[in-house]
Amino acid sequence: MQAYVFPGQGSQFEGMGKELYDSNTQARELFEQANEILGWRITDIMFTGTKEDLTQTKVTQPAVFLESIIRAKIAGEGFKADAVAGHSLGEITALAAAGALSFPDALKLVSQRAFAMQKACERTESTMAAVLGMEDADVERICAEISGEVVVPANYNSPGQLVISGSKKGIELAVDKLQAAGARRVVVLAVGGAFHSPLMQPAQDELAQAIRSTAFSQPSCAVYQNVNAQPVTDPEAIRSNLIAQLTSPVRWTQTIENMIAGGITSFIEVGGGGAVLRGMIRKINREVQTDAL
Repeated sequence: MQAYVFPGQGSQFEGMGKELYDSNTQARELFEQANEILGWRITDIMFTGTKEDLTQTKVTQPAVFLESIIRAKIAGEGFKADAVAGHSLGEITALAAAGALSFPDALKLVSQRAFAMQKACERTESTMAAVLGMEDADVERICAEISGEVVVPANYNSPGQLVISGSKKGIELAVDKLQAAGARRVVVLAVGGAFHSPLMQPAQDELAQAIRSTAFSQPSCAVYQNVNAQPVTDPEAIRSNLIAQLTSPVRWTQTIENMIAGGITSFIEVGGGGAVLRGMIRKINREVQTDAL
């Protein structure tokens, strides 16, 4: 059994999507449809923009979504998924690839998500940090020990790699405590704010309205969602989990373990260069096959 997985923010690269646009008529039509939906030519920035251009919030998330979903769509009958999953933003791509969301609705949600998250970031000085070489339980304990500041586990990426999220002061305190407790390395990330933490509550409130007014269909296969790492097919459950995602951790390690327990033996990463999630999956389980679309 094979699963398709979709990367999130951070997998963007200069020139992304250009070879698809130049070589495939269907891809070109989808990119031009995206330009119309957004009301501005995102393809100009994707194809010829600088690295800095691509890190603008309004660009990054829809760009990553488009590069992945268009690869999946032009695969046509070749896209045969027994299950799908996406990392953070990539969950919306996974839902669109499995038919739970239409292409226009998914793109609109991604764009609204980007703007809502940017506004939330501007309300509080916040950031994230990657903790390497420490047990998840120890990272969780140290986060819980910090009082008066928001610091929470945000991305369970693979064993020994957990990203924490919170206020700038909270992350500074956590970095010192984690290093003192024996973390191999703690790296503060160059991100706009505290994604997947309670500080994203304003974004969640804003996005919830958009998600509730968007039509969701029964997906063609199980979608393993970030919030609970479980296979979901019920449209209303999918909707609720997607709303909860912005303030909840991405349980990627648990997702991959559950997919393997459910019979998945092959993982195909779609978009973003095809290396980010494959690397995480290999750290979770070296026995499964990984490939890129």
